Amino acid sequence: MLLSSSTYARVVRASGWYDLVVTAPFATPWTYRLLHDALALGGPADRMTVLYANLMGSVVLVWSLLRVLRPLPLYGLLDGVARVLFAGWQAYALTQGAAAVVWLFLVVEIAWGVAQLAPWARRNTLRNLPGLDPETP
Repeated sequence: MLLSSSTYARVVRASGWYDLVVTAPFATPWTYRLLHDALALGGPADRMTVLYANLMGSVVLVWSLLRVLRPLPLYGLLDGVARVLFAGWQAYALTQGAAAVVWLFLVVEIAWGVAQLAPWARRNTLRNLPGLDPETP
């Protein structure tokens, strides 16, 4: 089923809002430490873990803000692809003994990925969504 372009834009925007809220605590060393403690991840986070969490948080915040302000179909497609990658790494982490809280994030990543990628499964979808026509340079 093909979503209308306005419905798809609402999905893209909502995924951006979700990411803004969930990812904000990763964006600074201070908020990440609070999150780390709140999730009872055990032991202090080492400097490199904090750095990578802050880098990831910062990039995802900017990407999220872009989708909130301009929920273009292309951004939904790319975000769906990113969610497949995130879900893959989360699943891998779970097989390596990651904290059970990762299951919650994995389920949400899969749900957002399906919501944003499913409309692309139909033929000619690229031409049907405004803002993404492969024949337009």
